[in-house]
Amino acid sequence: MPKRGKKYLEAKKRIGAASGLPLEEAVRRAVETAYAKFDETVDIAVRLGVDPRHADQMVRGSVVLPNGIGKAVRVLVFAKGEKEKEALDAGADYAGGDELVEKIKGGWFEFDKVVATPDMMGPVGKIGKILGPRGLMPNAKTGTVTFDVARAVKELKAGKIEFRVEKAGIVHAPMGKVSFGAEKLVQNISTFLETILRLKPSASKGTYLRGIAISTTMGPGVKVDPALVREAAR
Repeated sequence: MPKRGKKYLEAKKRIGAASGLPLEEAVRRAVETAYAKFDETVDIAVRLGVDPRHADQMVRGSVVLPNGIGKAVRVLVFAKGEKEKEALDAGADYAGGDELVEKIKGGWFEFDKVVATPDMMGPVGKIGKILGPRGLMPNAKTGTVTFDVARAVKELKAGKIEFRVEKAGIVHAPMGKVSFGAEKLVQNISTFLETILRLKPSASKGTYLRGIAISTTMGPGVKVDPALVREAAR
């Protein structure tokens, strides 16, 4: 077990050993105990009652957080003709076709998100083994394979995040920065959790929302009472 630093242990002591707090209180404690000299990211981890090994229990989607994530997002769009121009006019950092495929094959990765029009998925598929492991492969389910490239670009720039449940049944996602303050972070987290609840697979049996923890980049996790979240969503 790794040895924890003095500041981490002090933060954990201040947070306390509560088994589950209301969301607002959990976020407040996480923000108040942040101690790094940089603006830490606030993350959420949600444990779900699903078995991702079964396709009918996969939880995957995207959501536009109302306050963004506090990070400039570089968007690349695979498109041609008018759609390429549309993407650039909407704020895409890069747009094009085969020339971008070749650059990526050569090891270029100066972008954070990728969008593609459906007619470009052939060329993009050639670099699927490069983009896929990095979580960059466009996907229709998350709205990144579309002819409405302007909307896709604007949403990503505004703070749209994609998420997918991991093998252990946990979803991780960034919710913003400590500097946002508790109120804006709660708004982001509430929007995210509402989306997670809406995506509950019909094949999921028993308790769906099993555990929630909020943490900053350097700080300890603060547990949220999932029962209170479920109740608020009714």
